[in-house]
Amino acid sequence: MLVLSNEADSTAEVQTAQTLRQVAFAPKQKGRPVHYETARLTAEQMAVASGYGARATWPAGFDIYQRGTEAEGLFVVLKGRVILRTRVKAGRGFIPGVAMAGGTFGGEGLAATSRAAATYVTDAKADDESETLYLNGVRFREFVREHPPQAFALVGQVMAEYATLLDKMRELATLSVEQRLVAVLSRLGRQKMFMDADGQIILDVAQNRVLCELVGATRESVSLVIAKLVSDGLAERINGTIIIPSVSDLVARSQESPRILGDIVKEPHRPVPAA
Repeated sequence: MLVLSNEADSTAEVQTAQTLRQVAFAPKQKGRPVHYETARLTAEQMAVASGYGARATWPAGFDIYQRGTEAEGLFVVLKGRVILRTRVKAGRGFIPGVAMAGGTFGGEGLAATSRAAATYVTDAKADDESETLYLNGVRFREFVREHPPQAFALVGQVMAEYATLLDKMRELATLSVEQRLVAVLSRLGRQKMFMDADGQIILDVAQNRVLCELVGATRESVSLVIAKLVSDGLAERINGTIIIPSVSDLVARSQESPRILGDIVKEPHRPVPAA
């Protein structure tokens, strides 16, 4: 059921609901499944949304918002990269998501209602110079009413990112540090994150910290796994910089070697014993 603002008349609500239904149930073309983390809004879709939001440019390292602050609306990344981080303890954190150009973040704000406010559940920081588009709740509802197909695409992008988050939670619950590291590197390869023109993933000291927080493990644990990959010829370490020459070779080898990744079916989840 589509719910719009109280100010919207019933005719507009009905027309918008009908248009969204036509888009949702239009015949779909069959093809190869797309990894959810590679989903992106198109330049055309972002251009339409730009008429309803406020643009902002953030320097690298700038805190856009912090966990616990009041949330409202939604952000779209137009350029750059925004890291969502949850602090675990001093000096450590977990990164549940990275919003890149064509992605969204801060969707907690869409949960705000007239009866209850919403708050952000992570910190958001610009990892490099980034440009974002912010749609508050009122403008988002206008966008839905006036451009249903593009709004449907935006909601679809949010749900693709939600699906990616659910998959990461599965990895945390079922995979070892070794397996999660390979899964994260595979995801980085599909997203072209930290990748050079030759298709190599190159991680300096700061990016290695990001890698550890994406895996959800200590630097010591990740370093041990990286050392195994180096000994197997799947990674290189040069002056503190980690290089993955070929993500596809890494994934292919991991499927052959249960020591690295293995099949989840072959290595079922072992419940954590009660304290």
